[in-house]
Amino acid sequence: MRTQTALAALLALGLASCGQQASTPSTGDPAIESTVIDKEAETARLNTWFDQKFDEAVARSPMSSTFLGSRDGYDKWDDVTDANRDAEMAIERANVAEMRAQFDPANLTDQGALSYRLAEYELELSEKADKWRGYNYTFSQMRGAHASIASFLIAQHKVTSKSDAEAYVARLNGIDNYLGQHIANAQAAAEKGIRPPLFVYDFVIESSQNIITGHPFEAGSDDSPLMGDLRSKVQALVTNGTMTESEGSDLIAQAEDALKANVAPVYKRLIAYMEADKANTNTDDGAWKLANGDDYYTDRLAQMTTTDMTADEIHDLGLAEVARIHGEMEAIMTQVNYEGSLQDFFDFTRSDAQFFKPNTDEGKAEYLDEATVMINTMKDALPAYFNTFPKADLDVRAVEPFREKAAGKAFYSRPAPDGSRPGIYYANLYRMQDMPLYQMEALAYHEGIPGHHMQLAISQELTGLPKFRKFGGYTAYTEGWGLYSEFLPKEMGFYEDPYSDFGRLAMELWRAARLVVDTGLHDKKWTREQAIQYLIDNTPNPEGDCIKAIERYIVMPGQATAYKIGMNKIVELRETAKTELGDKFDVREFHDAVLKDGPVPLAVLEESVEAWTASKL
Repeated sequence: MRTQTALAALLALGLASCGQQASTPSTGDPAIESTVIDKEAETARLNTWFDQKFDEAVARSPMSSTFLGSRDGYDKWDDVTDANRDAEMAIERANVAEMRAQFDPANLTDQGALSYRLAEYELELSEKADKWRGYNYTFSQMRGAHASIASFLIAQHKVTSKSDAEAYVARLNGIDNYLGQHIANAQAAAEKGIRPPLFVYDFVIESSQNIITGHPFEAGSDDSPLMGDLRSKVQALVTNGTMTESEGSDLIAQAEDALKANVAPVYKRLIAYMEADKANTNTDDGAWKLANGDDYYTDRLAQMTTTDMTADEIHDLGLAEVARIHGEMEAIMTQVNYEGSLQDFFDFTRSDAQFFKPNTDEGKAEYLDEATVMINTMKDALPAYFNTFPKADLDVRAVEPFREKAAGKAFYSRPAPDGSRPGIYYANLYRMQDMPLYQMEALAYHEGIPGHHMQLAISQELTGLPKFRKFGGYTAYTEGWGLYSEFLPKEMGFYEDPYSDFGRLAMELWRAARLVVDTGLHDKKWTREQAIQYLIDNTPNPEGDCIKAIERYIVMPGQATAYKIGMNKIVELRETAKTELGDKFDVREFHDAVLKDGPVPLAVLEESVEAWTASKL
C-alpha cells in the first residue's frame, strides 16, 4: 500500500539523533554575523541548499528522475551495486556535515528547524538500514526488480515522442546489466546466509517467466507484457502523426531484438539461480533466523513505527485491539439479525455469493467502475471536513496481469509532480473472491480519497518546504493516515450499509491482527502456518487472503505494524485536541495540522498538533 519508488533510497540527507542541536557555526558572511539573523531568509537559504542536494541525488538516479516526471536519464537504469551504495552513504554523511557547518537551527524558522531536524533523523535511519544491508530480500513475491522492471516501464515510462520510444528501447537493452546487478546482490546476501524462505522462490520464478512469455520469445504467440506495452505506445504515436509508419516499424524491430538479446537471457539467468538456490533455503520464516535477527527486527520496528515500542508491547496492543473490534462486529451481527457465532458470521461473509463480483472481465470492470464512483462521491463530501485538497487526478486501475498473482491486495502509486501522470489506485482483481464488496468502500478511501492520494499528492504540492520532505515518507505516518481515512468516513455519514460498516471494521481488524502475527512471526518464532491460522480464526478474510498476507509480512518484517500504530496516534491526538479545545475544535483545521508538514515521525506529528492546539487556546 505504500507508494513504490526508487527515490526512497535517495532522500536521506542527515545524521545523528532527531533532537540533536548543532553549535552555532560561522556562516562565512560578516554581514550576517554582525546583524540580527533574518530567520525567513536563512530558512530560504537552507531550503535552496536542501533542494540542490535533492536534485543532485535525483540526477544520480535515472529511475527517480522518471518517477518525478523528468526525461533526464530517460534511457538509463539506476546503479544498485554495493560500490554505489557506499558512495551514496558517503554523500549523505558529507551533506549533513556541510549542513551543520553552514546552518544553525536556532537561526531558522520553525519549519526550517524541523527540516534540519528531519534531515538528521533521515540519515540516522539510513545508517541503521545500511547496517542491515542485504537483509531485505532482493527478490520476493512482494518486491524485486524481476517484477518492478516491467511495472516501471509500463506505468512510469511515458512515450510522447520518438526520442521517448528510443529511450524505452535503450532501457530494454539495459535490463541485462540492471537485473544482473540485483542477481549479484542476492548472491552476495546468500553467501551471508540471508535467503528468503522456500515459498518465495516459486513466486519469483513464475513472475519472471511471465515477463519472457509471448512474442518475441515464442513464435506465433500474443505479445509479452513489455512488447505489448511498447507496441501500443508506438502505435499511438503513429496514429497521431508524431511518428511515421516506417519509424514505428523500425522501433518495434529494435525492441524485439533487445528483448531477445538482453532481456530473455538475464531473466533466464535469474530463474536458473532461483531454481538452484531453492535447495539451500528452508521453511523458517521469521527474521529471528538471520544472524543478529533480534536486533534487526528491533531496528525494523523502530523504523516502521517511528516509536520505541517493543515487540511485546506491539503484540499485546494487537491482542487488545482484536478483542475490541470483535465486540463491535458482534453488534453488527445483531443489526443484520444474524444468529450464530462470530466465526460463523466470518464464514458466511467469506462464502456467500452476494458479497462478490463474478470472476469475469465484466465483474472486474464493474468493481473498478463502482470503486471510482465511491471515490467521486467522497470528493463531493470533503469540504465539510478538509480545507486543503489535492490538485492531481486519481485513476483506479486493476493490477496488471503479469504481476497480479503475486502482488498485494491493493496499493497506490503517487502522481508525477508536473501533472503528467495521475495518482493510481491499483486493485488486485486476480481472484474476485479475495476482494469482497463489503470492503470496497474502505479500500477506496484508504488508497484514494481521503487516503493515500490525498495525503501524498498534497504533500508534494506543499509550498515553502524542501523537496526531500515533499517526496519522503514515514510508514507509520503514511499508512496511519490511510487507516484513519477508512475510519473518518464513518463519521462523515458513509458506510450506510451495515455490511460496508462491517467491511470497515474488517479492514481495521486486519491491521490489528497484523500487530499480533508480525511480532508472532519475527519475535516469537511462530510458523507460517500458525500465523495463517490466527488470521483465519480471527478475521473474516478468505483463506487465500490470509495466506498472501502472512507471506507478505514474512518478507517485509515490521512494515505491517505501522498502520494501526499510526492510526491510533492520529485518533489519540484528535481526541485530545477535542477535549482541550471544546467548541474551538475544527476538524478541518486539525486535518491541516496533520497534513501541513508533509510526512513526519509520530513524535513530530504529536508536537505539531499540540502546537496547533496551543495556538487555538
